[in-house]
Formats: sequence, C-alpha cells, structure tokens
Amino acid sequence: MDRGMVSAENIEWLQSGDRRYVLGTPRSELRRWSREIADKNDWQQIREDVEVKICRGPEGNETFLLCRSSARLEKERAMHERFSKRIETGLESLARRIARSKSPLDRGRLERQIGRLLERNSRAAGRYNISLLDDPHSVAKLRLHCSISTQWEDWARLSEGTYILRTNIDQWSPEELWKTYVQLAEAEAAFRIQKSDLAIRPIWHHKADRIKAHIFVCFLSYVLWKTLQKWQSRAGLGDSPRTILTEFSRIHCADIILALAEDPGRELRIRCVVRPDTEQAILLQRLGLTLPTRLSPPPVAKM
Repeated sequence: MDRGMVSAENIEWLQSGDRRYVLGTPRSELRRWSREIADKNDWQQIREDVEVKICRGPEGNETFLLCRSSARLEKERAMHERFSKRIETGLESLARRIARSKSPLDRGRLERQIGRLLERNSRAAGRYNISLLDDPHSVAKLRLHCSISTQWEDWARLSEGTYILRTNIDQWSPEELWKTYVQLAEAEAAFRIQKSDLAIRPIWHHKADRIKAHIFVCFLSYVLWKTLQKWQSRAGLGDSPRTILTEFSRIHCADIILALAEDPGRELRIRCVVRPDTEQAILLQRLGLTLPTRLSPPPVAKM
C-alpha cells in the first residue's frame, strides 16, 4: 500500500483480520528511527544502489524495513538544492527591496510574503531561520535577517534517500519485502504509460460490453509495450520503448504511381518502404528485424 493511504484506521483494519501487508510509511516516521538510520551497523546490500536494515516494531508484531537508495538520495538532494535556490533568490530580492525602500514598510505584509515563499518551497523551508528585525537607522525601519539551520542540514544529509516499509510478515527476507513494495511503483508506471505513451485515457462508456472492450484494448496495448521493452532490454538497447518507437516513427512508406502504356486509363501503384538511416538500421539489426523493400500493392485502380 502506498504511504499516502496509510492511516491509523487503515492499519487497524488490516490488523483486525488475517491480512498480510507491506506499507510505505509517511516521511514523518523517519524521525522515529533516526538512531537506527544513523547507526552504520546491520545494513544489508540487496541491490547495487539499495541497502536495507531490519528493525523490529516496539509491540513485536510488526517489522520495519529501513531502505536507503542512492538514486533516491540524488533525487531528493537535487530537490532540496532547487528549492533552496528559489528561497535564497526570493530572500535576496526582498532584502534589496527593503534596502531601496523610500518609506517605512509594513512588517505584517513582509512576513506574509516570506510565508508564501516558504510555502511554495516547503521541502527546503526548514533550512532557513528568517526574521525581520527593527532597524531605526534605515528608511524601511526593518532589516531582513536569515541564517542556515545546521540541525536541518544534518538531518537532511542523514535522511536523504531513506524511506521505511512496515509489514506484519516475518517469514520473508528483506529483499523479498522490498521487491514486493517496488511492484507498487511498477503498477503506477503502468497507469502512466497507459495515459501518456499509449494515449489511452479513461473513456466514460455506458455499456458493459464497451467497458470490457476498452479494458481489453488497454491491457493488450500494455502487454505489447512490455513485450517490446523486454525485447529491447535483451538486445542491450535499454528499457525505454518510447525511444525505439520515436526513432521508428520516422520510417515511412511511399506510393510510386506509373501510368500503363498499353492502357492510359489504368495505373500501376507500387508501395515502397523508405530506406532507414544509419541509426535506424543499427536498431533494426540489434532487434533482429528486417524491413521489406515493398509492401503488398493495393489493387490496380481505374482512373
């Protein structure tokens, strides 16, 4: 279950019956396990970029799996840096405005502006201690003061890339628990592919057979997409069918139309496939595909 759906009521419902679960926990749960996260012992490498640590719940009937991903670390660190830069740019602009002011400024209005700036960039808002100080020597009568919270930075360095899974299954290995939860991301990716790459958005059908047909078409499209993905992966071409399809979409066919000398009222139509360029030829060769030079010609049409 995704961490956005985790609540005390949902967990109580899961625990009330004979149900097994693997849950993602809210980010606020990280603070509870800060000591275990900081401890460098007992971490297990389950993938090249993922390490985990098993922790038993305080009541003894649950297991918490601390996970640390290098890819996620880079993503969260880049996110913090981006939001921090936005906050600093906004504060610098506000400081210049205060310095250039030709009349006293309203403290409440400035504080609301600072609040909106931090709200828009909430992921890095805790990094800054911001205050408006009285300054009788300036025209604005105020001065902006800002400092970096070392406590926030220490926690960010410790927790970036870390997330926690919660489960009542104690027979599985850490790797099995992690792989089970990762399937959720694969399911979410499937919905994104349906809506974006395959452009099959939900349609409000009103008849049961049409609903079933739409679901079948969506499923069949996704199966073909995953088949191409596996095919591409085995050929050593990555795992993004979008790239392959974009490249192949530039291969066209053209009709060559010739008038028949013996009968001017009739014509000969030859449908040819455009020769692929170097990059397309390499992709075709790696996938083991051969393009035909001609397609089956349509029936001869009368002019």
